[in-house]
This record gives sequence, structure tokens and C-alpha cells, in this order.
Amino acid sequence: MIGVVFALLAAGRIVTLDDAVQSAREHQPQLRQARANTAAAGARAREALAPLLPQLSATAGYNRRIASGGGTVATSTNTGVISSTQNSFSDSVTAQVLVFDFGSQFNRFRSAQAQSDAQAATERATALQIDFNVRAAYFDTRANAALAQVARENLDNQIRHLQQTEGFVQAGTRAEIDLVQARTDTANARVALINADNAYQTSKLNLNAAMGVQGPTDYDVADTQAPPVLGEDGALDALLEEANRARPEVQSLESQIRADQLTVSSLHGQYLPSVGVNAGFIQSGQSLDQLGWRLGAGVSLTWNIFEGGLTRAQVSEAEANMIAAVAQLDLQRQQIRSDVDGARLAVRAAKESLSATQEALTNARERLRLAEERYAVGVGSAIELGDAQIALAQAAAQAVQADDKLSTARAQLLRALGRQ
Repeated sequence: MIGVVFALLAAGRIVTLDDAVQSAREHQPQLRQARANTAAAGARAREALAPLLPQLSATAGYNRRIASGGGTVATSTNTGVISSTQNSFSDSVTAQVLVFDFGSQFNRFRSAQAQSDAQAATERATALQIDFNVRAAYFDTRANAALAQVARENLDNQIRHLQQTEGFVQAGTRAEIDLVQARTDTANARVALINADNAYQTSKLNLNAAMGVQGPTDYDVADTQAPPVLGEDGALDALLEEANRARPEVQSLESQIRADQLTVSSLHGQYLPSVGVNAGFIQSGQSLDQLGWRLGAGVSLTWNIFEGGLTRAQVSEAEANMIAAVAQLDLQRQQIRSDVDGARLAVRAAKESLSATQEALTNARERLRLAEERYAVGVGSAIELGDAQIALAQAAAQAVQADDKLSTARAQLLRALGRQ
């Protein structure tokens, strides 16, 4: 997919909202990091399972020993001790398994599994946030493209008015001050277009970052408006119920609370002994062809009677972590209510604002038409015409901004509801 996006960017073609969202889902570094964290959490769960499974080990060794023979030998110069060297070979295979430890290791494993579930939910929350970020960046870029078009149309209108005024001044039907005013308005419109184009190019840089790509900005975005969100006009209670059920932040915190509870249970098990069994096969001797062997088996009981209060401190820490996670879950539910209600109200306000701005835009266009007709026949003034041109540019910009607010509010509502 990233190759497709790079091809679109390099070719200066149109990037759609679906292209942008799909690119972000596949290549955003934040999401790749979240996926790696999920994989690491899964690996830690498998690590916690390992002590519950049989353990098998093998060893082999070789020693060369020097042993005294017990006698002495005398010479003309010294007296020495007779010694000999011996080889020693050994090997062993040992198996052991934990039989019972009052659930300490098993609950540790279950806690690691719950933490893995929490991280998986955190990854989904990251994906939701990335979806919102790229949609918001896309709609911002789309709005800036529309604002640049508004500025371009305004400049074209000002140039046309300047040419008309030049003709009137040359004919002597208009004062030269009208020409000076028309030139000033045209210059201002040109500056506005430069700023609008720069804002559009800058917003595409932000969109590239949201998509997780590094590439040029010589492309355009499709004029795609966010479709209505299912239930956006529905009752708040229904939306809240869906959000609390679907938001991965809630699922992550619930899994974390469960992990903390299991950690406490695991630590309580450390107050009591653990029982294990073992069996082994051992060979040893002075040469490889003369190894004697023996089999052994046993039962072990391990009990850490006193560790300086370590276990008690660990239990207190785990209980405090659990209390903090419960409080964080309550805070998250409050935040969800704020997110959902705020996004719902933003959608409602944006709809009403868009309707009003469309009406204002229609009236502004009619006002400019009338002002141009009055100016052409010598009844209207340059000030009246200039005001009408400014009013049209402002009304068009407000309509673009209202449309952008509606699309962004719908993206916020999707995020608040936990929908992708």
C-alpha cells in the first residue's frame, strides 16, 4: 500500500481519504510500535507459562585429577611423593516439574495473559487515534485546498474588476481613485492567495506525517466529505452504551485490573511452600567405555519462610496498582461521556452552521451581482462593489470552514464511539 501512496505522491495525482487511512493503518510508526509492544506482551505471557511446564536439562563433564600414590622415593638429591593422574567423565539428564505452589506461578501466568490482553486493547486504541489523526489532517488539507480556490476566484474577480475600472477611468466615467482602490484590492487578493496556497502545502506536510509516509507534496486531495455517522442524531444514552462497550481504552483498563488482581493472588501464594518432583539419569567413570550409571528421583519442598518482608511489600504494591487502575477506569468512563457528548454536539452545531453559511453564501453572490450591475451603469460606488467582493470571499470561506468542522466532528464522533 505504501508503494501505491508513494506512486500517487510522485505522480502528482489525487489522494483519497481511503488511501490516506489505509496508509496510516499499515505504516504509521506509532502503530508499528504498538504492534511490537503487543508482540512483546504476548512473549512475556509465554515466558510466564514456561515454569509450569516440565523442565529438562542435560550436562556433560570431564575432569583430570592428580592423586597421591601414598609412597615415597629417595634419591641423592631429594625425596619425592609418588602420584598418578586419573580421568573422570560424567553426564546426566534431569527432568523436574512443579507440582503445586498454591497457584502462585499459575496466577502469575494468568496475570501476564491479562496484561497481554491489555496491551492488545491499547494497540486498538492507538489505531483508533491514528485513524482520527489522519482523517482530521485530510479534512484540514481538503479545507485549505477549498480556501485556496476561494482565494483564487476572488483574485480573478478582482482582476476582472480592475480591468473594468481601467476602462471606466480611461473613458472618464469613473474617478482615478476607483482605479487606485481596485489595484489595492487586487494586490491584497494576490497576497491572500499566496497565503492560502502556502497553508495548503503545509497541511499536506501534516497529512504525510499522519499517513506515515515521507514524500513530496505535489499531489491533491479528493474533495471527499465525511459521510453521516450512523446514530449521530440519536439519543446520548444509546451512544454512550456503545462507546463504553466498544472503546478499547476501557477493555485495556479492565484487563489491567484483572492482571493486578491475579498478581495479588500469585503473591499470596508465595507465603506458602511449593512442591516439585524430579528424576535424573547419571553416568560417571574414568573412561568413556567404563561409565557406571544410576537413576534417581525425588520430591522437593521449598518454603521461603522469611525474606525480610519482600512478599508483603510486593502485595502492597500490587494492591495499590489495582486501586490506581480502578480509578483510571472511572476517569476513562467520564472522559468517554465527555468525548461522545462533545462530538455529538459538535456534529449538530456544524450541521446548523453549514446550512446558515450556505444561505449566507447565496446571498453574498446575489449581492455581488447587484453591486456589479450598479457599478457598471454608474449608480453604485467602488466602495459598495469592494464591500460586496469582500463579503463574498468571507462567506465562501465560512462555508468551507463549516463543512470542514462537520467532517472533523464526524471523525471525532467515530473516535469517541470506538469505530474505525
